[in-house]
Amino acid sequence: MATEHHYQELIDIFDNCFQDEFNTRLIKGDDEPIYLPADEEIPYHRVVFAHGYYASGMHEISHWLIAGKARRELVDFGYWYCPDGRDAETQSKFEDVEVKPQAQEWLLCVAANFPFNVSCDNLSGDFDPDRIAFQRRVHAQVMVYLQEGIPARTAKLIEALREYYQTPPLAAEQFPWPEDLN
Repeated sequence: MATEHHYQELIDIFDNCFQDEFNTRLIKGDDEPIYLPADEEIPYHRVVFAHGYYASGMHEISHWLIAGKARRELVDFGYWYCPDGRDAETQSKFEDVEVKPQAQEWLLCVAANFPFNVSCDNLSGDFDPDRIAFQRRVHAQVMVYLQEGIPARTAKLIEALREYYQTPPLAAEQFPWPEDLN
């Protein structure tokens, strides 16, 4: 079992799963993450993650997995994003749209035996987000996926990660309740 996680492993696994069928590649970026659809210059879609950080790759992949076909034709999936420094109302809206991607990210992380941390992504905000409450929402969505089924693209990537990292099938016990986390 691999104990260290290198971004190239994640690139290879992702590309092997999705490059042919979805014309999409995972790309190590030098700056902020972004999703770029194919264009006149580059004939394939790009999920660009920040600075070669494995965790950033996992997070950006989770957004790609959530995006439907029409959204995958738009820069950054056409999603709204308000940068760090959000007020309480804007942070609440941000968390609403992040529950499902972060739940899928948690599934991927467990499949890869990689640590997962929810991201409230508001270090410069004028208040402290309730990280535990947000993680409870993400945890609840993970349980829904485990009980009702994991979307097909996500399931395909989970299996590829499990095979590469030699991890067991996903089960509810692998996803601790927020208070149980250290």
